[in-house]
Amino acid sequence: PGTDLKVTGIDFLKSQNSRLHHTDAYNIKNLVVRRGQAFQLQLSFSRELKAADKLALRFGIGKRPMKIRGTLLSLKPKQEQDFSGWQISIVKNSGKECLLSVTSSPRAPVGKYTLNVKTGTNIYKPENDAVYLLFNPWCEADVVFMADEAQRKEYVLNDTGYIYVGSAYNIYNRPWNFGQFEEFVLDACMYLLDKSKLKLSNRRDPMFVSRAMSALVNANDDSGVLRGDWSGNYSNGTSPLDWIGSVSILQKYYKTKKPVSYGQCWVFSGVLTTVMRCLGIPCRCVSNFNSAHDTEENLRIDIYLNEFGEKLNSISFDSIWNFHVWNDAWMKRTDLPAGFDGWQAIDSTPQEQSQGIFQCGPCPLKAIREGDVYLPFDSKFVYAEVNADKVYWLVKKVNGKDKYIRISTESQGIGVNISTKAMGQDKREDITAQYKYPEGSEEERKAMQKASSFIRPSGIVPRARFASTVPMDAVISEHEVLHETVSKTGLQLEITNKEALYPGNPLELAITVKISTPGSWTINLTGSCQLQSYTGKVEASLGYVKETVKLEGKSGRHGKLAVFYGLYL
Repeated sequence: PGTDLKVTGIDFLKSQNSRLHHTDAYNIKNLVVRRGQAFQLQLSFSRELKAADKLALRFGIGKRPMKIRGTLLSLKPKQEQDFSGWQISIVKNSGKECLLSVTSSPRAPVGKYTLNVKTGTNIYKPENDAVYLLFNPWCEADVVFMADEAQRKEYVLNDTGYIYVGSAYNIYNRPWNFGQFEEFVLDACMYLLDKSKLKLSNRRDPMFVSRAMSALVNANDDSGVLRGDWSGNYSNGTSPLDWIGSVSILQKYYKTKKPVSYGQCWVFSGVLTTVMRCLGIPCRCVSNFNSAHDTEENLRIDIYLNEFGEKLNSISFDSIWNFHVWNDAWMKRTDLPAGFDGWQAIDSTPQEQSQGIFQCGPCPLKAIREGDVYLPFDSKFVYAEVNADKVYWLVKKVNGKDKYIRISTESQGIGVNISTKAMGQDKREDITAQYKYPEGSEEERKAMQKASSFIRPSGIVPRARFASTVPMDAVISEHEVLHETVSKTGLQLEITNKEALYPGNPLELAITVKISTPGSWTINLTGSCQLQSYTGKVEASLGYVKETVKLEGKSGRHGKLAVFYGLYL
């Protein structure tokens, strides 16, 4: 018994290991390492380690680690890899100390592992026994491998950045503190991993992890991190406009285990970037301007107007957001045919349910660009966000019944100026070309044809979903859709303001009607001005103009629509 080998201490060599694993910035006492890469441990024994001695390092993950479930690894020093893909070897054995090298599998499940050491019948449990294992973009065998060091510095290690908001004509940046290395942020991410109930085998794959995190960053379905609110009344929490980073949100969530109030798209995106980078998955915030929210997956945004040209909220279920912010995460898609690796869109803003819960992605950017909208996950929805057509309908009373007249279809203008922070620079990078071919190009036409072939046919009729929300006698059948009889050839309508419109001043919209073909024209001109939130929801009608304009030959006429500042502020 006196000669029993006992472990008297473990040195996790934190400073050396964390420097080599690019984890030295994490504000945590425990060792944080990346998978597929060697780290060293210094063991102290009661006596010298001999060849006949039995020594095993035991790494466990989950609540009750068991060998039979694969949640407990018992690793002995040897030259070749264990069946699990892990390997331990003795680097140096001198006196009562032994330096070990541990290499985890590049496919190991990420998470929080406990470590103890078994020598014969003795088990040594160190005081600080948790080792955090992360994805490794520096390891070629890891599916999140990123070859370019400058990219890794930006998309994994940069803890600050910018999120782009505003409108297509006026883009501005919101500085954001991602803070993925701050105290309790890694623990919050580990809590989310456990909360996701992902099978251990799925924790190996960034595809499953990123999808689960897109669900857990919003509070819908699962008491996740952030509760969304677009009402304008934030008295029971923090206004989405007041957040400047993810850290206080994740710290508060980890402390209370309850959703934090409130978020909107850029806040959801900022927090998801933090979670992804913290876990070791390269990630960036992506802002899409004139972003379509297509609720029916028919690549069409149906906008219904009354006879004053005002949008009808009650039946316009689709919407166009001034901007919407989501994320791209970098990974190999081992579940898909070749050619779809690289950036994948994921979105934690709760817009539409996918497989019954509010989650979105990952969806390969290459699939969106090429129109391969049958590929998982949520490709049709993301494709529509950057490519949908806008269809305007006039709702008119004819013999006491609502009739629908298709006024126009716009096939361009959705999904412009898609933006992210430039790599290594404090400026905006336009990544529209990574999402879509140039508007009007042959490649874009082919991609749209391919995408349309996977969309259930609905034709240009008012949406079926509206038909199911109104009384049966008002249900729309195709023959009740009236088509415009007047050809628009030669008629041009423009808003021709020369000066910028400033908040606090009256808004005066200069409307110009131009005729470029001869003849007599009688034009019923209707224009309206409505106040919309950035999500496309009408908050108020501010004014309208309705007049009959008579023009002869090639001529023009100016009109105006004025809105007093008190109406919109």
